[in-house]
Amino acid sequence: MRISTSAIHQNALSAMLTQQSQLAKTQNQVSTGKRVLSPSDDPVAAVHIIELQRALQQSTQYTKNAGAAGDRLSLEEQALADVGTVMQRVREQSLQANNGTVDPNSRKLIATELRQRLDELTNIANRRDSNGEYLFSGFSTSTQPFSQTSSGISYAGDQGSRLLQIGPSQTINDSDSGFDVFMNIKEGNGTFVLAGAASNAGTGVLGASSVVDSTAWTPDTYTLTFTDAAGGYQITDSSANVVSVGTYTNGSAIQFNGVKFEMSGMPAQNDTFTISSSGKEDIFTTLKGIINSLEGTTASNDAQFNSNMSVALQQLDQIDSHVLQVRAQVGTRLSEIDSVKDSLDQQQLDLKQSTSDLQDLDYTEAVTRMNQQLIGLQAAQSAYSKISQMSLFDYLR
Repeated sequence: MRISTSAIHQNALSAMLTQQSQLAKTQNQVSTGKRVLSPSDDPVAAVHIIELQRALQQSTQYTKNAGAAGDRLSLEEQALADVGTVMQRVREQSLQANNGTVDPNSRKLIATELRQRLDELTNIANRRDSNGEYLFSGFSTSTQPFSQTSSGISYAGDQGSRLLQIGPSQTINDSDSGFDVFMNIKEGNGTFVLAGAASNAGTGVLGASSVVDSTAWTPDTYTLTFTDAAGGYQITDSSANVVSVGTYTNGSAIQFNGVKFEMSGMPAQNDTFTISSSGKEDIFTTLKGIINSLEGTTASNDAQFNSNMSVALQQLDQIDSHVLQVRAQVGTRLSEIDSVKDSLDQQQLDLKQSTSDLQDLDYTEAVTRMNQQLIGLQAAQSAYSKISQMSLFDYLR
């Protein structure tokens, strides 16, 4: 079969270009360290690599979300710790002020310090994270949550809490709203709260309270009225029905409907005290109430002041318990994040290893193949240079 000169040249050139292409591909593999550079190199492996890379990107994003949530929760935990420190100082000063040896002027000095603690507490409640977002505004992270008004400290945030996804089906709150932390605190002992009338003339002072039998307690507002100077009393409900009668002696406890509270001193005839179901009181109102008592604006006598302080101290206990509970929840979330991050780190290592097994190059085999392809190309080029000179015209003189 005759082979034309042009065919010889064309076939030789095509063969060399194919060898050059193969060599270039091998060189690219060696330079990148990857065996699969395009889906055509290994279609099955390419599909698995894409799936693994997608899973790795998703896992990496979960890690970033967990880190962001952890950063905000760490800032919140520190803020709550600072709240605890402030309220511990408030408690110490309140106990000192409730001592009978402290005169009114000294109480006012204590009130001055507590006003500073109120400002400090407000500043803590308005803290921001590293992105300049408020920690305790709920969803409204660009809105300052707490501000001073003529009626006290007001809350401008909402009751929401942002969720960040840290796993395929796992989300976590990255903060708590200021409402949940600072505003939504139960009054008194969590079941009922005591208060003395401002018009009381006796020396009766409210003390500790507790629930003896929760099944016997019927939520309502009850009024304790002392009917005579000898300690006789009656307790009526909000409909003026008498629910209990008895005689009080100095230092004894009064018990009815499954609840009990202590008193000291001796109330005067017609002195009244209320026992009402616990509502909610914010931390700022509690502190402001203590300040008002210390400044003498809410008590007409020492007995009234001592009763107010006793109720306030019980409310401080409630605040302390509430803040500790929120801190415990934050700590649980931080622990969960640490566990999730460890799991994600291991998952990412596994995904990278699986991707490497499919995609990475065997350098020994690739370099050997590259040398063979280089020798083959050089041989083809040498052969072509000789064949291309085989013409009768080359031998004519």
